[in-house]
Amino acid sequence: MYGSKSGLHPAVLEFEKLVADKAQYRKQLEEWVRFSWRWATTDKYKLVFKVQASALRAIREFLDSKGFVEVLSPVIGPVTDPGIRGAKQASIDFYGHEYKVMSSAILYKQYMAASLGKIYFVSPNVRLEPLDSIYTGRHLVEFYQVDVEMYKASYIDAMDLAEELVSYVVRYIRDVHGKELEEKLGRQLREFQRPFKRYPHKEAVEFVNKLGCRNPPKEELLWECEKLMSSHHDAPLFIYDYPKGARGFYDREDPERPGVLRDFDMLYPEGFGEAISGAEREYEPEKLVERIRQGGEDPARYQWFLQMAKELYPLQTAGFGIGVERLTRYLCGLRAVWEARPFPKVAGIAGGP
Repeated sequence: MYGSKSGLHPAVLEFEKLVADKAQYRKQLEEWVRFSWRWATTDKYKLVFKVQASALRAIREFLDSKGFVEVLSPVIGPVTDPGIRGAKQASIDFYGHEYKVMSSAILYKQYMAASLGKIYFVSPNVRLEPLDSIYTGRHLVEFYQVDVEMYKASYIDAMDLAEELVSYVVRYIRDVHGKELEEKLGRQLREFQRPFKRYPHKEAVEFVNKLGCRNPPKEELLWECEKLMSSHHDAPLFIYDYPKGARGFYDREDPERPGVLRDFDMLYPEGFGEAISGAEREYEPEKLVERIRQGGEDPARYQWFLQMAKELYPLQTAGFGIGVERLTRYLCGLRAVWEARPFPKVAGIAGGP
């Protein structure tokens, strides 16, 4: 492990010990998945699921108070998010046509933002993650995400909103469940001081490299580097301005700074890693076609999306997504996201509910 482990939450350290013996860990995880009804009825996980419900209630209360409208998200469609960092999309036969199961509803929330101004989905997602993703503690094949999008907004607006949202949720959970979390799970939630620290991607890479975690300069932070950076902070932090090529075609390239995307991630502290990912969206139709091709895909597959971008031009939106299970893991101080999900689905392990 790189750098000091002093900033890692005990649950993160416990997970590291679990995966040290990969064969034994996989055996334990297979049993965990296949017999989830056994652990789901214990007092610990009853509390976890109650905290999760409260977190969703807090998110809705906050967004509703800001004038956002909750909209039903698609479950299948002709295309879905291609920028899913090593995972594969799942497909179904839709009356003779290949439709995708949503890996993220990012393309769909843009036109609802054009319709209603400020919207959010509480959306299910399926990503066929690589087999080795079971060793990160942060990946599920099936998970929920709160997708937020705003019309005529910048990525700075989105960061400000994300910061305010996470602070609100943590404060809400402290008020409603703080005593029970401490008594039953030994979890003490800190109330965050704003503003959160913000690092340009270049500075974040320099930060982790100085700690010995070698991260390529033009790539997203590696999982281990992300965890390391997270462990060196006691409040959430932002990384922004990722290099072009590190994200999907829909993240807007800064017209003043070629090669730099107007996007961001938020990381939880204590080694829990990524919390939120967001950006301004690319809206120039010709640029969208170019970016799709640069990603090795056929623009014809995105026909409806490109037509919408032309008809609603300029479709300028910004937003982010926050994973519900990762949020729950952080709030409850859990070892891994498979503890934050009833009937969890993880890569390569079948046979459970």
